[in-house]
Amino acid sequence: MEQERNEQNAMGYVVNPEKNETIAVDGIEYRRLCIKTHVITDQDNIVEVVEKYAAPLAQPGDIIFITEKAVACTQRRAIPLEDIHPRPLARFLSKFVLRTPYGIGLAMPETMEMALQECGTLRILFAAAVSAIGKLFGIRGWFYNIAGYKARSIDGPCDFTLPPYNHYVVLGPDRPDEVAAEIAKKVGVPVAITDINDLEGQILGTSEDSMDRVLLCKILKDNPLGQCSEQTPMGIIRKV
Repeated sequence: MEQERNEQNAMGYVVNPEKNETIAVDGIEYRRLCIKTHVITDQDNIVEVVEKYAAPLAQPGDIIFITEKAVACTQRRAIPLEDIHPRPLARFLSKFVLRTPYGIGLAMPETMEMALQECGTLRILFAAAVSAIGKLFGIRGWFYNIAGYKARSIDGPCDFTLPPYNHYVVLGPDRPDEVAAEIAKKVGVPVAITDINDLEGQILGTSEDSMDRVLLCKILKDNPLGQCSEQTPMGIIRKV
């Protein structure tokens, strides 16, 4: 196994632990080539980072996919916990959010405060009220359906978060479609900006309107980039 991983590193990509390189979707096999980078910060330009690490490996027909957190961090949308001052409403609402092993979501006052700021207080309150009604009928998911992708994309710090972001709240990326298009223009292949974890996923941005977001979610549903300290914020989708 170690020799195989060394060979993958030599080729410029890796397969993360407990993940598979290939997946079959609708009878077609796809490779997911995960790419290691340095720790991306607000000092980086995401176009230049993708051009440096992913573009040399890309081939015609490939799709480059990038985590929303990598994009957001370059947009200065990663906020230190000590700079966030939750209001009482944020503390109250965060108590009712379901915590999962895959991320804290809005289940802490700091992330809920940022949701209130990003989405608006009235929208979050309405989403919370509808969610409470849904839970009475055993239905979950209504909160994020109403609050929208900005709320769903907020990442809070967890024990397994890559430093220094284990002390940050990271918001969803700004203008994800435009950013994807800008990167694609530079690297020459289609680009998708993704929000995938070990529980669920969505495509936040694509460089082309014709890209099939549902298909991309199926190809990436097992989160090949990982969610801990893998340091693989981007990858390449390639048909076998």
